[in-house]
Amino acid sequence: MARRLSEAEGYALLAKYGIRVPKHEIPASRADAGAIAERIGYPVVLKVVSPDIVHKSDVGGVITGIKGRNEAENAYDAILASVAAAAPGAGIDGVIVEEELPQGLEFIVGGTTDPAFGRVIAVGAGGVLVELLGDTTFALAPVSGERIREMVRGLKAYPLVRGYRGSPPLDEEALVEAVLAASRLFTGEEIGEFDINPLILYEEGACAVDARFIAGETPEVPREERAPFTLPAPGGIAIVGASSDPAKIGYAILRNLLHFRGQVFPVNPKYARVIGVPAYPSVREIPGEVEMAVIAVPAPLVPGIVEECGERGIGLAVIVSAGFRETGDEGRRLEEEVIRAARAHGVRVLGPNCLGLMLPHLGINATFDPISPKPGHIGFLSQSGAVITTVADWSVQAGVGFSAVVSVGNQADLGFPDLLQAVAGDPATRAVILYVEEIRDGRRFYEAAREVTARLPVIAVKSGASERGKAAASSHTGSLAGSHAVYAAAFREAGVILAESLEEAFQVGELLASEGYPGGDRCVVISGAGGFAVLASDYAEKYGVSLPTLPDEICRDLDAFLPPLWNRANPMDIIGDGGAGRYAKVFDVMIEHQEAWDIAVVVTVPSAVLNPVEIAHEIVRFSKKTGKMVVPSLLGGESMAAAVRILKDNCLPNFPEIEDAFRAIGSALTIPGGKREKTPACDGEEEER
Repeated sequence: MARRLSEAEGYALLAKYGIRVPKHEIPASRADAGAIAERIGYPVVLKVVSPDIVHKSDVGGVITGIKGRNEAENAYDAILASVAAAAPGAGIDGVIVEEELPQGLEFIVGGTTDPAFGRVIAVGAGGVLVELLGDTTFALAPVSGERIREMVRGLKAYPLVRGYRGSPPLDEEALVEAVLAASRLFTGEEIGEFDINPLILYEEGACAVDARFIAGETPEVPREERAPFTLPAPGGIAIVGASSDPAKIGYAILRNLLHFRGQVFPVNPKYARVIGVPAYPSVREIPGEVEMAVIAVPAPLVPGIVEECGERGIGLAVIVSAGFRETGDEGRRLEEEVIRAARAHGVRVLGPNCLGLMLPHLGINATFDPISPKPGHIGFLSQSGAVITTVADWSVQAGVGFSAVVSVGNQADLGFPDLLQAVAGDPATRAVILYVEEIRDGRRFYEAAREVTARLPVIAVKSGASERGKAAASSHTGSLAGSHAVYAAAFREAGVILAESLEEAFQVGELLASEGYPGGDRCVVISGAGGFAVLASDYAEKYGVSLPTLPDEICRDLDAFLPPLWNRANPMDIIGDGGAGRYAKVFDVMIEHQEAWDIAVVVTVPSAVLNPVEIAHEIVRFSKKTGKMVVPSLLGGESMAAAVRILKDNCLPNFPEIEDAFRAIGSALTIPGGKREKTPACDGEEEER
């Protein structure tokens, strides 16, 4: 049973873990309040003690600056009267007398239990402005001192800690130690939620002035260990609910699978043939090998069909059918029945209520989306089928290819942790993009993502950042979305890049799939247009990309062939009258001096002397001859189309807006220590260097 600790109990718990608290006592009467105030020493504060009142000052429950015995006794009476009038239904346990501490910088330190990720620690700017400022960072508990220091230094209020405009620096280490102690408290006690607000920081030391603890058994985030899942490479696929009616989903799925190089087996007792393919009354009667079944029948029939799949030895059931957990209690019961049948026979389930999956390298489009993307190196997992159909349609014109596209649906069995590892395990995958509404097992996802991001980039778009967005996510998937801030913290700690939009996610994903993580933030900009060189400087500063001064040896080598008017600076304005050959010579110099830079942004504009196709080939050569990140930004319209296609054919994305290029680079730099090797050749063969 959850219970809110009293003020004195909370202070005792903080002191147990080494967090300083004010001297305090709880008086039994008016006269006792005066006597305690004398013992503590003035000034003192009197505060109401109530399990029902969070904001004490709002109901007249706090009186500060008390400097005498009579004042303390009068304050005792005034608080009881004021609270009784302002909050007549609130329980009042008494009044506490505390040492009044001098002013300092106020922080909030808190903990909560997230439904997906479990215990989470927060630190931020505190006091009465905590909600208004929203200057708070989160981390999964338990949290290390190093991570706490990163959290503190990431706050907008941090300059005040360091010392701002003549004010002395405050005790940063005391703040870090207090948060670390609070993390140990949170993981060592039966506390479901707490906040210390404020924790006052001084030039020396820190003190917790007010604290709220909710004690009781902490709900455990559900965890389930399952065998690793790998993407199927089926020789045979059954389509249960296949139809000859073009208005039915079973028709669309079968039609898409007619191009599959293996065998397809329509299953429908109403037909002998479906779209010219022999049909079977049940999966039991299919004569050939079947490794995967796509199920598109009314929800009440699905448990029995999954049972048949298990008896037939089919390892994967892709349940497109809707009508499960997302519809309410009856649908939830039906979904549980499906999973019981699946687990009794060792069948893995994708969905239900999903679009299906696409494996372009195998010619598999097991969805009802008529668009089949081309093979490529990006894995895409989405909780929304509509997002997948939109992205698939866009990808054809954009020239983006996929190793796998998977709709996770309700995640009744296979969820983001399983599917992320499976897609990342495909040798064709060089980056994974996620569209997330809810992750059901956050800690397992965190562990899976940490393992994957050590090998290749993962980029996520999380919906539900606003209250309205959370409600939409819930109604769409039948689940409650967790706090966006908690997801952002978990993603960061797992090495997942959080993108603000799908467009940004694919820009970052394409760049990292081609070039890998940059080895550092030192960027050189090579441009034939001075105006865009200036813009590049602005965007580099905006997105945290360093533009170091060019070393003398690079300037000397460039002086040998560039016009005397070139600016000898970074960004480089190499003067736009030299064509692709001039760029090529600059690239040669930068290849020779690779130790001086980590990232090269190449900016070109339409010009009478610049052949776009030639410059595209030179950029591809530049990328392949370096182990560094090369970022093309070919600006313009139709005149650049052929050049952009050449870049795409060599797995190099083009950024038609310079800001997008620097935003993508800045996103890549948010993940420290990215190690993945660049693999610019589209056939996956790493060029020898």
